[in-house]
Amino acid sequence: MKKTLIVAAVATLLSGPTLAETLGVSIANFDDNGLTIMRTGMTDHVGTLDGVELQMEDAQEDVAKQLDQINNFIASGVDAIIVNAVDTDATEAMSQAAASAGIPLVYVNRQPGNMATLPEGQAFVASNEIESGTLAAFRMCQDLRAQGKSGGASAYMLMGRLSNQAAVQRSKDFHDVIGMDMCNFITLIDEQSANWSRDEAQNMMTNWIASGEPFDAVFGNNDEMAIGAIQAMKASGISMDDVVVGGVDATPDALVAMQAGEMDVTVFQDLAGQGAGSIDTAIKLVKGEDVDKTVFIPFKLVTPETVEDFL
Repeated sequence: MKKTLIVAAVATLLSGPTLAETLGVSIANFDDNGLTIMRTGMTDHVGTLDGVELQMEDAQEDVAKQLDQINNFIASGVDAIIVNAVDTDATEAMSQAAASAGIPLVYVNRQPGNMATLPEGQAFVASNEIESGTLAAFRMCQDLRAQGKSGGASAYMLMGRLSNQAAVQRSKDFHDVIGMDMCNFITLIDEQSANWSRDEAQNMMTNWIASGEPFDAVFGNNDEMAIGAIQAMKASGISMDDVVVGGVDATPDALVAMQAGEMDVTVFQDLAGQGAGSIDTAIKLVKGEDVDKTVFIPFKLVTPETVEDFL
């Protein structure tokens, strides 16, 4: 009997370890178009791996529900946890719970508020948001100058959910760009949060139009809000040739709007790549491999001249 056990053990060592991991994934909102692309990137990537299983949950923009999901993942004994945070200022408790349980945790797409103090075995996979808003805003500035508006232009900004680091950073990017000598001819009339929502942005833009204040540009922290603004402007009879519209994400709907001459600028955020990258990072952490605390996937500017490259 002892010989049989020894032979079996040697055979196992020679064949190498079998990859068999269960990853718990909590997504802020399944209904968000951009996050849908990211989720698809995760599931498509897992389809290429042997022995990896996802348990994916929708937090429905509820911080308490998301924390419950994290605790349930821990209780069920998952090998690693991936979190797309509802509120980036509420990640400390999630990090502590995972660290106490000795379970690796990867934040994806939205930078955790406790980034500077992430425990060992935790990481962040996303794109550098300083690039996103800066690329979009600077190109919008260039477009306005090309239209002969360097003597003075007015703009509105639609911000994302303000509990989200990306919304805060993209808004700051816009302010930083219009503070540059080359772009300080742009005056920001108003900035309001439309919570990443196309419908909320459409309603807000409708109200701004009703105020009668002339404007030359609209910057949305994401494409959904930019599209909502476009819908409001079209409904009001405003020619899209007269307004520079920018967003972030390069979603399929945004690329269609750009082809139609309605959107001028967006920025490709490789959401599918972020999703796949979060899976790879989680697996590396489970294996005990060295992982950088921050894994950045570059943004890319998308304009009417380059849109065909992103379809």
